[in-house]
Amino acid sequence: MTGGIGEVPGILVGHDTDPVGLTGCTVVLAPPGTVGSGEVRGGAPGTRETDLLRPGMLVQEVHAVLLTGGSAFGLAAADGVMRYLEERGVGFDAQVARVPIVPAAVLFDLAVGDPRARPDAESGYRACLAAGSEVAEGSVGAGTGATVAKLRGMEGAVKGGVGTVAVREGDLVVGALVAVNALGEIVEDDGTPIAAVRGGSGEPEAPSPPFGPTNTTIGVVATNARLSKERAHLLALACHDGLERAIRPCHTIFDGDTVFTLATGEVEAEQRLVEELAERAVAEAVRRGVRLATGIDGIPGLGGEG
Repeated sequence: MTGGIGEVPGILVGHDTDPVGLTGCTVVLAPPGTVGSGEVRGGAPGTRETDLLRPGMLVQEVHAVLLTGGSAFGLAAADGVMRYLEERGVGFDAQVARVPIVPAAVLFDLAVGDPRARPDAESGYRACLAAGSEVAEGSVGAGTGATVAKLRGMEGAVKGGVGTVAVREGDLVVGALVAVNALGEIVEDDGTPIAAVRGGSGEPEAPSPPFGPTNTTIGVVATNARLSKERAHLLALACHDGLERAIRPCHTIFDGDTVFTLATGEVEAEQRLVEELAERAVAEAVRRGVRLATGIDGIPGLGGEG
């Protein structure tokens, strides 16, 4: 267990893991007044409530973020997160009801484990009940069925997972949590492979089997900085630079890479510094997620066998 993103005061993280079906979800609960935004890239996203995260939209506050396996089916887990928050009186005041704002993103893990096993509303609710400031990493939550390095298909894949990192500069804290399920390989900043395609690195001239919809890296970056929604969106753009530092190639037509940003507003900080720390935290969270993932049948993990 590590603090990671949980080192940002008020941020809580919970996982729900299905070790048999090899899927799961991860929820990030935010304290009151948290400003949120996000950025979706790549050609195959699966998301919920991302339009309202754009600058200029009415709602500023985000109450939780859901990262989930199960492809589009997994978006159902957000219903459980909303139920959990509504029971506690948390949500946007629409006068006749409080409506929890819960953006969500999915990754495709149906090619691993049981394709009929998908996070549902009860999974999302259990993840909320499990939330705390200490965060488990590796093959848990949304990273349970994650894989990387699929440039030659699943036959050359390596196990992916959840990683989290926090970086500090004085009173400023920036934490990243990423569920790593990329088509691309995972590399150091200098390009040294961490998780390369088994049987040879790099994209083949004639991929076999086809790439398929087996990818997408999703994450959350939280900070105690005071940011407007516009600045939170700029931060989300910078977070994708962190993905590009650690994933090669990134943002492909076969990925739906999504990063959400949360700003709790406790510390004044320069935008440049917040973005610099976020980019570093995202890249290292990606690498940790793969290094700590445990293998499953036919897919080795750098963190050992499950």
